[in-house]
Amino acid sequence: MKKSIKIVSLILALALVFAFAGCKKTGDGDSTTAGTTLAEGQSFAPIAKDKIKVGVVHITGKDDTSGYTYAHQKGILEMAEALGLKSEQILVRDNVNDSDVEATKAALQDLVDAGCDVIFATSYNYMDAVEEYAEKYPDIIFSHCSGYKSNGKNFNNYFGRIYESRYLSGIAAGLKAKQLGVPIVGFVGAKGSDNSEVTGGINAFALGVQSVYPECKVLVKITGEWYDPPAEATAAKALLDAGAVVLSQHCDSDTVQTTAAKADKFGVGYNSDMTPSAPNNHLTAPIWNWGVYYTKTVQAIIDGTWKCENYYEGYNVNLVGLSPLNDKAVAPGTKEAVEAAQAKIASGELFVFSGPIFDNTGKQIIGEGEKLTDEQITGGINYYVKGVELL
Repeated sequence: MKKSIKIVSLILALALVFAFAGCKKTGDGDSTTAGTTLAEGQSFAPIAKDKIKVGVVHITGKDDTSGYTYAHQKGILEMAEALGLKSEQILVRDNVNDSDVEATKAALQDLVDAGCDVIFATSYNYMDAVEEYAEKYPDIIFSHCSGYKSNGKNFNNYFGRIYESRYLSGIAAGLKAKQLGVPIVGFVGAKGSDNSEVTGGINAFALGVQSVYPECKVLVKITGEWYDPPAEATAAKALLDAGAVVLSQHCDSDTVQTTAAKADKFGVGYNSDMTPSAPNNHLTAPIWNWGVYYTKTVQAIIDGTWKCENYYEGYNVNLVGLSPLNDKAVAPGTKEAVEAAQAKIASGELFVFSGPIFDNTGKQIIGEGEKLTDEQITGGINYYVKGVELL
């Protein structure tokens, strides 16, 4: 009899263990029960849609009207609308300098203390702080944009194949420079060749330029910061002084575009359509449709199907795109050339980083028939392709 009681007690104890395994602790200390044990590969229990809290950390203002943070916040709002979340379920901490570690940690802690179930950190340099907080708070999902770190548990990385749009925007820039008869375009970059994200974007843009204007060179000026409008203006002016007639960018504000327009030159923006900032001079811009990722991710968290996997998609899911071509500024034939290349990218006929590719010292990176892998594109492009020069 005692033996039977012990067995029953053991079974009850095990049942309690599994019951607690099916619970997720929220930031306010309450627990929500999944109702069933977690499925294989499932890390977090479902959360009622009206209970979920979504945190976001932005490098600039959530009310920006163009640029990097604007694109992310637009995606967050699209997600909230698509899923029917209330405004009080979305907690945003903006103007958080990603070079200020303490400010970054304070923003993350604030969102943790507010009971967020998932926190999206949208700037590259938040990465190390997010990694630390994911370890400290394993019951909260941390999703970090760009960079390369993740932990396979509650901290993932998300980005996309923006190089596809960069290539297409290069076609627009190359055709405009060709129309003007000047084989020089400029590019203001936030980071140097040690940053694969920026360097890969420059290379993709240059390959697009060269596909329609082979003799055109791309001059690059680095600011050193993701968001620094005065430095972006200085870099843009230096490129214009060097003879560039079209300026592209990988930096967060629309300053490069307004600077080009003031000089009566042309531009290719980034992150969002910057035509309103330079209505007669902006050609187009590689843009992000971040709502695709945010909607998919938050829905999976609500459903309890979220898995800690890095996310890297492109035109195939409409994560990236190109803003409408500006008829006031683009060269004749641009629409047809861009659409033809886009169709080839969509079909797989055109892969941007296909060989042969040579760097600007003449070294062959890959040969005919070879392609860069996702791993090489996201973390291994530390060179500029032929035709790209630092200013």
